[in-house]
Amino acid sequence: MRKAHVLVATGLGIGNLPWAPGTLATLVAVILYLVFRKILPEPLSYGIMLVLFSGMAIWISGTVEKYLGKKDSSAIVIDEMAGFLLAMFLVPFSVRMLILGFILFRAFDILKPFRMDRIENLPGGWGVVGDDLAAGILTNILLHVSLSMFGW
Repeated sequence: MRKAHVLVATGLGIGNLPWAPGTLATLVAVILYLVFRKILPEPLSYGIMLVLFSGMAIWISGTVEKYLGKKDSSAIVIDEMAGFLLAMFLVPFSVRMLILGFILFRAFDILKPFRMDRIENLPGGWGVVGDDLAAGILTNILLHVSLSMFGW
């Protein structure tokens, strides 16, 4: 079971790659988003999936963090996936919004503005996934603002 947990938390091993595992995991999240928006077209069904996925990410990240013996290991990338899926919640689909969402999410996840780095101090999986969910929320807000301001 331990191997299965690690496999899921590392995005099928993406987190073990030597370069840009978070960015590559976010690209996988783009694919997941495209699949989920097709099979879960209603906001309620996408929202339920998002809650379940995020809850699973928090649980499995905390479990794998214990296995690895390292706080917020860069090998754990399921947090990027959960954060990006949240970033795109209720955002009307367009290639422009998808690219902008990807860029904003990665920027916020890396830079951690507004002291989002403090969230990493939360225990277990909450600390691993929380800052990515915060980056997703900030990205989502900015995408909605840009939609209303620029009519994209």
